[in-house]
Amino acid sequence: MKYIIIVLVLICGFAYTTSAQQKMNMSDTTKHQHKTMKDTAKTKGDKMDGMDMSDDSMSGMDMGMMSSAQSKNLPMGRNGSGTSWLPDASPMYGIMLHGGEWMYMLHGNISFRYTKQDLFNKGSRGDDKFDSPNWFMGMAQRPVGKNGLLSLNLMMSLDPLTEKGYGYPLLFQTGESWKGVPLVDRQHPHDLFSEVAANYTYALSKKTDLSIYVGYPGEPAIGPVAFMHRPSAMSDPDAPISHHWSDATHITFGVATIGFRYDQFKIEASSFTGREPDENRYNFDKPRFDSWSTRLDYNPSANWALQVSHAFIKSPEALSPAENIYRTTASATYSLPFGDDKTFNATALWGLNKTPGHQGDNSALLEGDIRLKKLDVYTRYEFVQKTTEELRLNPLAYGDNTIFPVNAITLGLNYDLFKLGPLNLAAGGQLTYYGAYSRLNSLYGAHPMGGEVFLRLYPALTKM
Repeated sequence: MKYIIIVLVLICGFAYTTSAQQKMNMSDTTKHQHKTMKDTAKTKGDKMDGMDMSDDSMSGMDMGMMSSAQSKNLPMGRNGSGTSWLPDASPMYGIMLHGGEWMYMLHGNISFRYTKQDLFNKGSRGDDKFDSPNWFMGMAQRPVGKNGLLSLNLMMSLDPLTEKGYGYPLLFQTGESWKGVPLVDRQHPHDLFSEVAANYTYALSKKTDLSIYVGYPGEPAIGPVAFMHRPSAMSDPDAPISHHWSDATHITFGVATIGFRYDQFKIEASSFTGREPDENRYNFDKPRFDSWSTRLDYNPSANWALQVSHAFIKSPEALSPAENIYRTTASATYSLPFGDDKTFNATALWGLNKTPGHQGDNSALLEGDIRLKKLDVYTRYEFVQKTTEELRLNPLAYGDNTIFPVNAITLGLNYDLFKLGPLNLAAGGQLTYYGAYSRLNSLYGAHPMGGEVFLRLYPALTKM
């Protein structure tokens, strides 16, 4: 805990100092540019209340504002994780800074909490823990010539310290390992370095861009925006139990992606390392570039972001090196601002893992979040098919390739208590209800529940 307190003090001090300095140094010219952009948006009808936003009004870099990290002609709200897209109307929580031709954005999230899986001790697989899932991210971008844009991303997590190697308890969660044993009913920690990446985009015209993204680590073009960066999931400290069916590749040690945008469409292709991060969360794993993916994104309006993607992932699990996976995903993300600090965000997501010679395993997720100024209420429903191997069950008792359907429903809320400079401190809690195949009752009990209470520290809403 002492490491968390030290880092927290440093972050708060740095964020407060830089934010204050930015406000003091902001010139009248910059303020005028901000006002001009708002006036232009109102004149053209490009309001953040659900209407479409034109290229002319949202050419952020030309107006002295941060644009999308992937195009000078797209708004900042479209930034997702890696090269993925969010709706243009998405809320942005971060601290913006300016320095010369560079513009910066600082993000982050820390949840100090107590979590208990299997609240009523119905089974034998529950556990409890005091911990603090967390991540921190810095983005920097600058124009390169008239048509170029360079963006740099650094994402880090102190999970190796706060969660240790065995992660945190989460019923029916599977994926990765600790000390040579598969992690089951636990969420693995994220690596200290979760993204070190660069993206260069060249604008061929207002409607077309060619982009190149490289990361070590980074995120290939597969799946939707990773869960911790989705506005519909940011307030939930837990990873989805379908994480390894959709967005588990958000930390990949070695990735290169090329993308082409035409208007509101983007097609991408990636070469990347299929092996998931190893048990040493402090090092940089060997880059292999043995897997591939492709993704088609389409944002039909300011409120919607749609994607379909497919990938071949070679040997993702170190304990099953001969097993390859074909992963297919489709998702729709919706964002609607409806007042001052009032937003509604939702994501619908389907994922499929298919191992050659075996039946495919499906997952489905529906999550929503509504913010009413200081109050944030969220929910998540998941359906996922877990196998005998994933749940580490005895095949003699449960069968070699038995598929077990699992349902989970989460309801939670948090409320902003006060501000710490540019940061908000919120108090919250949530409950999760699980429904699984009755054959698992001897291990999990009938309809177990998980619960947690937490204090959440995160940046305030960025006013665009």
